[in-house]
Amino acid sequence: MSSRVGRKFVVSLFGQSHSAAVGCVVEGVPAGRAIDFADLRAFLARRAPNGAAYSTARKETDAFEFVGGLVDGVTCGAPLAALIRNADAHSADYDQVRRMPRPGHADYVARAKFGAAHDVAGGGHFSGRLTAPLCIAGGIAKQMLRLRGVEVGAHLARVACIDDAPWPSQGLAPDDVGRPGGKSFPVVDDDAGMRMRDAIAAARAAGDSVGGVVECAAVGLPIGVGEPIFDGIESALGRILFGIPAVKGVEFGCGFAAADMCGSVHNDPYRMRDGHVAFESNNAGGILGGISTGEPVMVRVAFKPTSSIFLEQRSVDLERGCNADLTLSGRHDPCVAVRAVPVVEAACAVALYDLMSEAGLA
Repeated sequence: MSSRVGRKFVVSLFGQSHSAAVGCVVEGVPAGRAIDFADLRAFLARRAPNGAAYSTARKETDAFEFVGGLVDGVTCGAPLAALIRNADAHSADYDQVRRMPRPGHADYVARAKFGAAHDVAGGGHFSGRLTAPLCIAGGIAKQMLRLRGVEVGAHLARVACIDDAPWPSQGLAPDDVGRPGGKSFPVVDDDAGMRMRDAIAAARAAGDSVGGVVECAAVGLPIGVGEPIFDGIESALGRILFGIPAVKGVEFGCGFAAADMCGSVHNDPYRMRDGHVAFESNNAGGILGGISTGEPVMVRVAFKPTSSIFLEQRSVDLERGCNADLTLSGRHDPCVAVRAVPVVEAACAVALYDLMSEAGLA
């Protein structure tokens, strides 16, 4: 089982949802870089369960501890290793799942691949719990990118067919992309956010769930980051973003809407401005040929509805070899996209810092 990503800035994740801890090993941070722990704690707090109506009732503070790679809070050149202890696991909630796989989850394919030894409690290594240590690595990457004038931020762009105010594809400032993350509900338009929360609450009351879309932008990325064909920005971002549980789609710039446009509309024209080449639009999402254009890198990530719902669902009993109906207990987010906003930021930051490291810009 491989849970490793990156070439120069390398991140490995370990642990399971209900194991003693989850954690990460991060390689590639230059020696002598101070880590802002207050900033990192605040970033992880955005992902942690908070008792809100759109969050799981599981109580995890996501307090982290570094067990290697730092001396007095400064990187020493050795790999960074960090742990987050699991403090509120209810493994008994998953007893029936050992023989009756949950629709929409990896329970069945994991058992087929790894046998009865697979840790099914809380989803095991397939759980969204593993996004907590990803946020440690991504939070560090965000800090390293900030030192190079690059800011990565995201907002909840859509939930249950309700749209947030979209970001403009040009002219975004670092404060713009960071502002939603400073709110209790990460949207641009607070009125839209209220309607989203109502829709999530209604789904939860019905025992159901809803999906959503997260939009992420990287501002300040210099021209020339990324390589053509297989090693471009889209490839790097797509690989890590699809590693986030529940992600089912990724698009850049205009994305799939480009299929309905003419080239005369989709192309981003060039103009000279103050002696420099400038773009009149950013339909490409800041990427051409896999390489950054200097415009904001814009990516949107689609999350499916939470698979764990409380309505009766059809399944099978693997031990008896017969059809069965499954009703779940436990604690689950009615919309995973909300707490996934910082996770998308973390994933994008990891991929972009890795590319900048390869380009010698880190």
